Amino acid sequence: MQEVEENRRPPRGLKLAEKHIQKHLPDTPQMLKLLKEDGKAHVFNDSETLLKVTKDLFANGEFIGVVGGHERYGMQFDFAIGYRIDLVGNRLPLYFAEMKISKGEYHVIPRTKPSKVV
Repeated sequence: MQEVEENRRPPRGLKLAEKHIQKHLPDTPQMLKLLKEDGKAHVFNDSETLLKVTKDLFANGEFIGVVGGHERYGMQFDFAIGYRIDLVGNRLPLYFAEMKISKGEYHVIPRTKPSKVV
């Protein structure tokens, strides 16, 4: 059984997984490829929002659990930090962000809700 620690924050000293950044920024070739392959993409409003959300997650993100073998930390925002776009161009505002940690590297994803811990 997995034990969840209250108020556990993301660890310091992690390296940014740079290969994932462009997938979560508007209209980049990587985002457009993901949209075409998956039929949807979760993107931040802009790079400034991504940086702010990252800082906020390190300061206040809460441990969600381990999902798919990766530690996850999340945080709800009072304002839309990004949107989920589909192939038709529909945009759903996103207010939740999640930090995914794998092998000492992290990246941040705008989401509709936290990943489900099973």
